[in-house]
Amino acid sequence: MEGRMIAEAVRRVDALRRYVELKVLAGALVVVGCVWAFFGLAGEMLEGETHAFDSFVLLSLRNSGDLADPVGPLWVEEMARDFTALGGIAIVTFVTLAVCGLLWLMKKGRTMLFVAAAVIGGAIVSSSFKALFDRPRPDLVPHGVEVFSASFPSGHSMLSAVTYLTLATVFASTQAERPVKIYVMALAAFVAIAVGMSRVYLGVHWPTDVAAGWTAGAAWAIGCWTVARYLQHRGGIEPAPREVG
Repeated sequence: MEGRMIAEAVRRVDALRRYVELKVLAGALVVVGCVWAFFGLAGEMLEGETHAFDSFVLLSLRNSGDLADPVGPLWVEEMARDFTALGGIAIVTFVTLAVCGLLWLMKKGRTMLFVAAAVIGGAIVSSSFKALFDRPRPDLVPHGVEVFSASFPSGHSMLSAVTYLTLATVFASTQAERPVKIYVMALAAFVAIAVGMSRVYLGVHWPTDVAAGWTAGAAWAIGCWTVARYLQHRGGIEPAPREVG
């Protein structure tokens, strides 16, 4: 009887190990796909292949009689400014500190440090890409908000994807209930998409800047999730609870 119990325990541990390894492998493959898409966009942008598409989208979002006026009522423009602020450094910093504080109160100090390092690292990568590609901002239409840096990739889009998706994936890994995980991830994805779309609507980024920001940010976030799962399995950070629901 005791031998069967030990054998069953060993079987379950081995099954859990294979499950974690498959998740890590799947995450790595998605990261590779996102990185490939990012550099594919970068190559097309550097060759000028995306200019016609970028220009078409930007001009489609403006009234033909007044390029300073985005399509839609005034409240849509104000809402776009509200959404774009969610990708700004001040809001991103506040949200990151808030989640880190919550993880600390939950006695997940190692996870808190991992989250902080992941977000800071993503911000550094975003700034490095901007300096590397140094693409000028759109000049077809007046800008709806002030801008201070290069255009490719969109810093707001990448930073929002890096921050909200990283926070969501790592925080979701601390939760046992599957509906909570799905809700947190869906909310993070919505915010990242809304921020990116607002940048194009306000005329401060080419659409390919935003697409590149999303792919790079998603690659970073999923990569962080993959590392987090591995560290949880190895005991490097607090383990994830058993999933229910």
